Order: sequence, then structure tokens, then C-alpha cells
Amino acid sequence: MVIKIDFQSDEALYIQLRNQIILGIATSTLREGDVLPSVRQLAEDIGINMHTVNKAYSVLRQEGFVTIDRRRGAIVSLDVDKLQALDEMQKNLRVLLAKGRCKNITRQEIHDMVDEIFDGYDDK
Repeated sequence: MVIKIDFQSDEALYIQLRNQIILGIATSTLREGDVLPSVRQLAEDIGINMHTVNKAYSVLRQEGFVTIDRRRGAIVSLDVDKLQALDEMQKNLRVLLAKGRCKNITRQEIHDMVDEIFDGYDDK
């Protein structure tokens, strides 16, 4: 998996890294049981601080996308809590939809966008 960090972005580096790993899981580039690179190796590969990678891995663990094993490192391990995921998604979507409404984005444009994005993921 190729990780691309935008050092000019206002988005925190650990969030960019977290988001790319989640996208990798959603598109099946990363699968359940895959071992992510060590904190040291990934930091070196993409040119960021080890603490930044560690924070991204920690957030991914808290969100149920990886487990941390002291010997093997970070492992893709999906914690399937659909109700919690739906609740979190609704909170995030509420703000995104409000922003879209303020910019005169129509319901159909949003539906089309969601369909296009969702179709980009493999069926699980």
C-alpha cells in the first residue's frame, strides 16, 4: 500500500495516515490479519516522526481497525460494532450534509456522490 502524506495540508499528519489506512481496508488493499509496517519503518518510509505514526496506530486501535501485538505490531483486525459505527457516521454526516446544504448541493448530487464512492469499495 502506498501512503501519500500532504505536508501542505491543514489536516494533521496522523489523521492523514489514519484515513489512508482506513481507505486501504475499505478497498481491500489491506485485509484482516495483515500486519502493518512497524512504527519505525513506516515513519522512515514516509518521512515523518515515529510519534506521529504511533498516534495514528493508537487512534486506529481505539476505533477498532487494528489490534496491537507487542511481538507482531499493528495488525488489521476489524472490531465489528455496527451500531457504534452507524452512530459515529451519523454525527459526522450531519455536519457534512449541513455544509453541503449551505452550498446549495442537492439531495440527488449527494446520493450520486455516495453511490460512486460506495461502489469503489469491494463487497465484504
